[in-house]
Amino acid sequence: MPIKKIMLAGACSLAFLTTSFQQEATALPAYARQTGFSCTMCHFQRFPLLNPFGRSFKANGYTLVGGKQGTVEDSNLSIPASLNAAFVSKFKYQKRNGSATTDATPEERDISQQNAGQFQAPDEAILYVAGRVAKNIGFQAEINLAGKVNLAGFKMPFVFPATDDLTFSVIPFITDSEGPAYGFELLNTGAIEFSRAFEHAEETSAQQYLGTALSSEGQGTTGVALVAYSKMGYLSFTPFIPKYPLNDNNTFSPNQFLSYVRGVVTPEKVGNFDLAAGFQLWKGNSKTSHPAEPDNTHADAWALDAQAQGKAGKYPLGVYLTYGNAAKTSTGGQPNIFNDSFVANKTAWTVAADLGIIPSKLALGAAYRNAHSGAGGSDAENAITLAVTYSPVKNVAFQLNQSFYSYDASLSEEGNQHTTLVMYSAF
Repeated sequence: MPIKKIMLAGACSLAFLTTSFQQEATALPAYARQTGFSCTMCHFQRFPLLNPFGRSFKANGYTLVGGKQGTVEDSNLSIPASLNAAFVSKFKYQKRNGSATTDATPEERDISQQNAGQFQAPDEAILYVAGRVAKNIGFQAEINLAGKVNLAGFKMPFVFPATDDLTFSVIPFITDSEGPAYGFELLNTGAIEFSRAFEHAEETSAQQYLGTALSSEGQGTTGVALVAYSKMGYLSFTPFIPKYPLNDNNTFSPNQFLSYVRGVVTPEKVGNFDLAAGFQLWKGNSKTSHPAEPDNTHADAWALDAQAQGKAGKYPLGVYLTYGNAAKTSTGGQPNIFNDSFVANKTAWTVAADLGIIPSKLALGAAYRNAHSGAGGSDAENAITLAVTYSPVKNVAFQLNQSFYSYDASLSEEGNQHTTLVMYSAF
């Protein structure tokens, strides 16, 4: 189906939905069940975008209990009376306008399928169990049900209050696709892949363009986030180890930690807007003694990001800015896991905005990416993305993304346009 017809059909469908559905006060699952709050208590415009209360809830280890949910209390015991769970799914259709039909590698096969029109049903299917373990201990577990069943992610924040406005946390975690930022992240800039405004991650977030989720480098990440948090911001240090595939059934890991550092400032509200800005740093060398694999894993990248969330008149508006830089690999050195080019640094900056035409229901978005792949010379990889998001109820969302690419390299095989229609649900 031609791109214009896809966009027209999506727009007409969203217009029909806008006039046909009544907004419901259905809360997001798991944490909403535990706290008794509607999703708008923690989220800006829609899930998963966090507002200040949502940041505080997450920073305090998911331990707040309220509403009708009681707790089981005893000496050194305080757990919810019910184990709170949810099923989270994402169904997706993608279409590119390229000519490639080869399938020699998984990447080529994916591009070829998208050129023909690709359904991913489901793209994600997660059994999500989370909440309170004790007064100052929480947890989040994500069990992947799409394809091979596995533990897609798990973390257990141990929170230590120091003052009324300062807490320290220790958060051990594992993740199969989010990278070291999975341990602790509160912004909506794509600093962690899950927390972003638009489905097209690499087109709208510099961090995701650099590949900081590490999902293409191996089989996951293990680490411990050490966090100091207050209402004015937070600082975290995360030693982490990426896992790499060895064969169909096994992985191996380096035997020394790499380092991830995150700092964020969240000043007092300015006018109608909640502001935040921060930096990220990935560094280190990690060795392994496995005879079949390289003896050194090297990481060298940094990023800056900022966001403003509030209202332009009566309309909710989110603005998100990012910049990322992955150093080139030194001649004769071990490849940087974020940039294996020996020629130039891999860089990107993005600016994105998301405007709520009908608050918490219908939003229009746009983003621009200026990027360089690190190949040197003619290596520009720029993109413009347009988005429409519609939420008939607060725990179901439809989003249409349309990206237009302008590369120095030829785009005949993968195409210069990419359309994605996604349905997200959680219950």
